[in-house]
Amino acid sequence: MNLLDADIKAQLAQYLELMEGDVLLKVSVGEDKVSREMAGLVDELATMSSRIKVELVDLERTPSFSVNRIGEDTGITFAGIPLGHEFTSLVLALLQVSGRAPKVDEKVIEQVRNIKGEYHFESYISLSCQNCPEVVQALNVMSVLNPGITHTMIDGAAYKDEVESKKIMAVPTVHLNGEPFSSGRKSLEEILAELGSGPDASEFADKEPFDVLVVGGGPAGASAAIYAARKGIRTGIVADRFGGQILDTAAIENFISVNRTEGPRLAANLEEHVKEYNVDVMNLQRAKRLEKKDLIEIELENGAVLKSKTVILSTGARWRDVGVPGEAEFRNKGVAYCPHCDGPLFAGKDVAVIGGGNSGVEAAIDLAGIVNHVTVLEYGAELRADSVLQERLHSLPNVTVLKNAQTKEITGTDSVNGITYLDRETGDEKHIELNGIFIQIGLVPNTDWLGDAVERNKAGEIVVDKRGATNVPGVFAAGDCTDSAFKQIIISMGSGASAALGAFDYLVRN
Repeated sequence: MNLLDADIKAQLAQYLELMEGDVLLKVSVGEDKVSREMAGLVDELATMSSRIKVELVDLERTPSFSVNRIGEDTGITFAGIPLGHEFTSLVLALLQVSGRAPKVDEKVIEQVRNIKGEYHFESYISLSCQNCPEVVQALNVMSVLNPGITHTMIDGAAYKDEVESKKIMAVPTVHLNGEPFSSGRKSLEEILAELGSGPDASEFADKEPFDVLVVGGGPAGASAAIYAARKGIRTGIVADRFGGQILDTAAIENFISVNRTEGPRLAANLEEHVKEYNVDVMNLQRAKRLEKKDLIEIELENGAVLKSKTVILSTGARWRDVGVPGEAEFRNKGVAYCPHCDGPLFAGKDVAVIGGGNSGVEAAIDLAGIVNHVTVLEYGAELRADSVLQERLHSLPNVTVLKNAQTKEITGTDSVNGITYLDRETGDEKHIELNGIFIQIGLVPNTDWLGDAVERNKAGEIVVDKRGATNVPGVFAAGDCTDSAFKQIIISMGSGASAALGAFDYLVRN
């Protein structure tokens, strides 16, 4: 059984030539369809490289296979077939177990090696999830570097009973030693921070003041940092997570000159580009206060204070909450925000999408191909999505559209079991029984932490002029956190460049 097409095999052959030692794949398979496909994939891999050996064994889960050094259980197991978004995870596991060093900072490698104790991670993923591979690859690296750490990737579609018994309704979800550990996209550094191995305030104590300090690592922040660094001035960038909101974006098809890419790939390219320049990148750090003194001070949540002559705020935006009872309680227990990631977990079930704009209708179209039925709830009298999307939506037999529907409550016990809404035309309150709710009602800027430090409008957006300047001398802003008319990646990048040039001009004049 051949699972790999000619193009993928050609690419894979090039990667397998980079293996530095022999690898043993221990395979546990049965008679089911996934087992047959897994056996076919493993056999294909073995025929493509003399360094790959195969042994049939009984593992904890069937079907699954582990990737090991000869004579040593390395701790990486795939319970499911790592194709789709996880194909890269498989390739990297083969290379790293063979002895090829992971592309990770030496400081991070040392942190992983210094972890004491037994850590058995399990990550529950879906192959359509663009956020899952970073978690899988991070945990695999930890398993390669530390003999006390193991990691099993579990495809929720292949292990539906296990997923349902553990009430996992969002991916990626990670369990540690049998207990819930984290959910959502996490980098290796973020996982280490959750284990108590992250940087503290002392690591920032001796930093000299910056000429330009960028707060936020999305497209606007990356652009601003590059433009500032190219001017030869001392530049720093502090980010909660590098890449920002695009890490949660699936297909990107309107980034000019690139026909199609994915959010995580673009985020990785941004970070790589920034690191080509002399930029002090401070990742996994969240700002909590801005104060203008002789210099501008940015206090971080870990207590450190960074100083700079100018600051560029590019903190982006996040999904807007509906703000009704049950939303917070059932987040990741039926309340979801990413149809690409979490949709497969609701296969054959009834779900709702709140929001009738482009993102809401696109989500409903995607989900209709997976779930039993989709109900779209739109607050207004008409859907706001583009007409071509509405036509596609209305052509689907398993979609119901409810207009003038005001969400009142998300109900459930251990997980979501329904939604209550108000029919704004009749005034009647109605309830729908369902298993999942996807919220797609736009964005809110990440500016709450600023308080009155800079001028913001009623929506919380930072007010800027054509140079990106705020009402505070030396403080600039760019991207989705500002009052820009449109929220698009390419516009954010342009505004980041404008803010950096504006900050440089301010430095020259002052």
